[in-house]
Amino acid sequence: MRRTETYIATVKDQANRKWLLVDAAGKTLGRLATRLATVLMGKHKPTYSSHLDMGDFLVVVNAEKVVLTGKKMQQKVYQRYSGFAGGRTVTSIATVMAKHPERVLYLAVKRMVPATKLGNQMIRKLHVYAGPNHPHEAQKPEKLA
Repeated sequence: MRRTETYIATVKDQANRKWLLVDAAGKTLGRLATRLATVLMGKHKPTYSSHLDMGDFLVVVNAEKVVLTGKKMQQKVYQRYSGFAGGRTVTSIATVMAKHPERVLYLAVKRMVPATKLGNQMIRKLHVYAGPNHPHEAQKPEKLA
């Protein structure tokens, strides 16, 4: 009789990481961010374990060409609070897209990974660039399917 055993990934299984290249031109922000968060966490791999960072490195180019659906460009806002009275700062997504287009995609993905030390480790593997150029040619990133 065969025994069924549960596979538990260990730290040595983290070594099998790839560098993946994603072109964000014309892609919807939320759908792209969901896919990127899944790859960063490693949920696309059969060896996924929630207690380890099993994800791959991601290089995202053309973040300035990402698309928002509906009226989000006029209505969506980012809020920060300094902790002082009257310290709330509200910034529209149109303003952020004009000044720092890579920040919109970065924040969307960051808010989808766990808000823990492990999540911080995962988000460090995300590299977002506004234009088509990136400094990671030496890693030979493959296109994400």
